[in-house]
Amino acid sequence: MNDNQYSGATEAELGFLKEIVRMLPAGLTVQDAHGELLLVNDAAAAQLGLDGSRPSPDLTPRREACRQALSDGQPVVTEEALHVGAARKVLLTTHRPVRLDGRELLISASSDITEQKNFEDQLFRSAYFDELTGLPSRRVIEHRANALLARDDGGERFALAFLDVDNFKHINDYYGHAVGDALLVELAKRLGRDLRDSDILSRISGDEFLLLLSPVQSQEEVAEFMQSTLERLTAPFFIDHSEVFASTSVGISLYPDHGRSFETLRQNADIAMYRIKNNGKGLAAFFDASMEREAQARMKVEQSLRLAILEKRFCCAFQSKVDIRTQAVKGIEALVRLRDDEGVIQAPGSFINLAGELGLIDELTHLVLAEIVKSIDLINDTFGPEATISINVAAKQAGNPEFMRSFAQALEETGFPQRFMIEVTEDAFVAKNHFQDEILPMFRKLGVGVSIDDFGTGYSSLSALADITADEIKIDRSFITDIHNRPRSQGILRAIESLSEALGMTVIAEGLETYEELAYLQAATKIRYAQGYYFSRPIFLEELKLATPSSSEARVSVASRPAQQNRQGYSRASGYRPVGAARHIPLSSRGAKRARDPYPKGAI
Repeated sequence: MNDNQYSGATEAELGFLKEIVRMLPAGLTVQDAHGELLLVNDAAAAQLGLDGSRPSPDLTPRREACRQALSDGQPVVTEEALHVGAARKVLLTTHRPVRLDGRELLISASSDITEQKNFEDQLFRSAYFDELTGLPSRRVIEHRANALLARDDGGERFALAFLDVDNFKHINDYYGHAVGDALLVELAKRLGRDLRDSDILSRISGDEFLLLLSPVQSQEEVAEFMQSTLERLTAPFFIDHSEVFASTSVGISLYPDHGRSFETLRQNADIAMYRIKNNGKGLAAFFDASMEREAQARMKVEQSLRLAILEKRFCCAFQSKVDIRTQAVKGIEALVRLRDDEGVIQAPGSFINLAGELGLIDELTHLVLAEIVKSIDLINDTFGPEATISINVAAKQAGNPEFMRSFAQALEETGFPQRFMIEVTEDAFVAKNHFQDEILPMFRKLGVGVSIDDFGTGYSSLSALADITADEIKIDRSFITDIHNRPRSQGILRAIESLSEALGMTVIAEGLETYEELAYLQAATKIRYAQGYYFSRPIFLEELKLATPSSSEARVSVASRPAQQNRQGYSRASGYRPVGAARHIPLSSRGAKRARDPYPKGAI
């Protein structure tokens, strides 16, 4: 081969190699000792914005890394984040210094790992930040608290606050989950205002937040800060054309006063928060030892409640709904009671709310139905086979299609579903949970009646009542108590009565206790039915069994009252008009002087 042929072959090989380098999928550059680019393949030009396709990013960090590699004479592997406006490109680059023909050169090979880094960042944010609010997760605040605890020098105090949004479920039900989520975002913004760089606000679940304040000098300092934070929350939130009001209950623990571990501090702050929940909401309280005793007592009740459900120690009491004109029993309401280990009846207030919190309320409702079915003969003998049987269903249950389907099926399986009426508080009807559109038809199909319970204590409005399709409306006892002496309550009662009559709903007056109240309803209203201690206290199954030998007499004694002499008179024209008489002493269903059941109606 002559020189010309050799030279031609070398140039061809060189061209071939250059073409391969140009087309390599990895970015490849060669720089001299001054940072000047001697070679840039197509991939590198695209990565670095040198191909004219977009503005070039700032390459200063790359040049510094190159100088460092040349100076040290050692390879360097770096992650390069190149920013062009809001866009970010991440390169994994290996810089290798070489010496060729007496020249110091730097060969750099880069791979685009932008997609991988974005995925890693997404995983990191999912693990350490709340997706909805963008706040750090519990593990972040726990890590920070543990870092403070690890110093353990006793010199730096910090506070841990547990914050829970009040009545958040009602907000979700009434306005919808989209508004609920938006409210949490806005709450996070307000709670995070005025925090220092050393403080952390975290959303740990649902409507619960944790706030770490570090450092703090005194309890008074923390109290002042939390008070200003709570005041900030009193202003309404304007979300989706709705004016939403929200408050937060706050429990606070201090390190080292209330614990020396994160979990202890968190639990104690949680305990303090529950004290606020039970005593008024929308406030803040610091943990103290008495709260821990209360929490232990609550845990004991919780354990007893779970055991009582397993052992089926719940029983039913029945209270009659009476026609105040004829004294006939129209129906009865089943009320749940709990017998403790010694057989003593426990107040529903001690377990109903807790059962709801623990998710046991559904099982309780099914237990009540089972007790009714088991005792239906006694019920019929005492109250009559035509009396309706009312069972309370909590608003939370009413908005749960899965439970309501199972309950409807259980009612159907009794063989007499048309005897039943479900009593649901009014917020179940006005909440945006499709109760009327989806759930109510299931019960209508079975012939089950529907009653609005405790009307006047929730989201009451006459416009809301006009949209509700129910068979019965029970006016809360707060309107009936001393009705004969309260003109404003009388006006409200007449308005509800008129609208209910127009809509075809039967009105039941709850909590009737005195003859004066009864006489007013008889003379000044068209209301036909009432329920309360004036007629009967709740009757237990044992008493029903005693009543069975003379069942017809028992039915009469449940509702009938002794004839009154010199009754006080009423008229629609003159209202309440006393004519002088001795006060009537009501009798219980068993003919004795009224002994009030110390346990008023619960949620079941």
